[in-house]
Amino acid sequence: MTARPDVAIIIPTLRRPESLERAVRSALAQTGVSDRLREIVVVDNDPQASSRDTTARLAAEASTPIVWRHAPSPGVATARNEGLAATTAPLIAFLDDDEAASPGWLAALLAAQTLTGADAVFGPIRGRVPDGTGWTRAYLERFFGREGPDGARLIDAPYGCGNALLVRATALPGDAPFSTDADQSGGEDDVLFAGLAARGGRFGWAADAWVDEFAPPHRATLRYALTRAFAYGQGPSQTAAAARDWPAVARWMAIGAAQAVVWGLVALGLTLAASPRRADMMDRCARGIGKLFWMKGFEPHFYGVRELARLDRQAAAKTVA
Repeated sequence: MTARPDVAIIIPTLRRPESLERAVRSALAQTGVSDRLREIVVVDNDPQASSRDTTARLAAEASTPIVWRHAPSPGVATARNEGLAATTAPLIAFLDDDEAASPGWLAALLAAQTLTGADAVFGPIRGRVPDGTGWTRAYLERFFGREGPDGARLIDAPYGCGNALLVRATALPGDAPFSTDADQSGGEDDVLFAGLAARGGRFGWAADAWVDEFAPPHRATLRYALTRAFAYGQGPSQTAAAARDWPAVARWMAIGAAQAVVWGLVALGLTLAASPRRADMMDRCARGIGKLFWMKGFEPHFYGVRELARLDRQAAAKTVA
C-alpha cells in the first residue's frame, strides 16, 4: 500500500457548470484507488470565476479533497500550469471538463504506468455527439474519440493530454511546463510531449482507462472538426520548425502536399457519390493542408479569449431572448 496518496486529478474548466459537475463526479466515483488519490484540482479559467459555487458544493459532499484554483487569464496552457501549481502530487492525471471517466479509469492508468514504466500514459475515448448531427455522426464520434492497441503496453507516439497520466518528475519539467504560446490555439501538449520524446521519454497505453467525451453542439459540426484537423496537421511541421530542423519541415510540407492532393481528390469523388466516408477523406486532406500552412498567422484559435468571446455572445443572446 502506498504510504501517502500520490495522484492528483486536474480538471481545467471554462464556464461549463453542468459538464464540469459530470466530470468531477466521475472523478469522485473512481474505484480501487482510495489509497492513491490525493486530491481533485478544478482550475477555473473564467475571469468571472463562475465555477466557484459548483466546486464548493461538490467539495462539501466529497470525501476526497477538491481544490479550486482561479486562472483568470483565459488560455488552455495557463489553466494546466495553474493546476500543477496547486498540487505537489508526483503523478498527475488530466481529465477535461467535457469528459466523464469510467469507474476504473484511474486504476487502469496507474496499472499501465506501473507495468510499462512510461512517463506518460494515455487511455481510449468514446466520442459522444448530440442527436441531429446527420450523416456526419459516425465521423464526429470517431473524431472526438480515441482508439489504441489492446492491453497495456508501450507505444511509439503520444496522444493528447485529455485522459492522460503523467509522471511529474520526468514529463512535467519546471514550474510551468505547458507553453503559454499555445494558450489560444491549443497544442500545448504536443510541444510538451515532443520535448519529452527528445529527452528519451516513454509513452504508454492503458486500454481499459475509458472516458467519454461529450462534444457540445457548437463543436459537433463538420466545419469545426475540419478546422481542428487542419490544426492537428500543423503540429509536425511546427514541432520541426521550433527545433529549427528545416529539412524535417520541408519533408513534412512535402508529405502534406501529397496528402492534400490525394485525399482531396478522393474526398471529391466520395462527395459526388454522396458517401458518408467523404468526411474522413476531408479530414485527411485538411491535415495535409495544415502541414503546408503551419506558419504564424494560419493557426486557428479554439481556446482562451476566442472561446470566452463566444460564451459571452451566447449569454447575451439568451438575455435578449
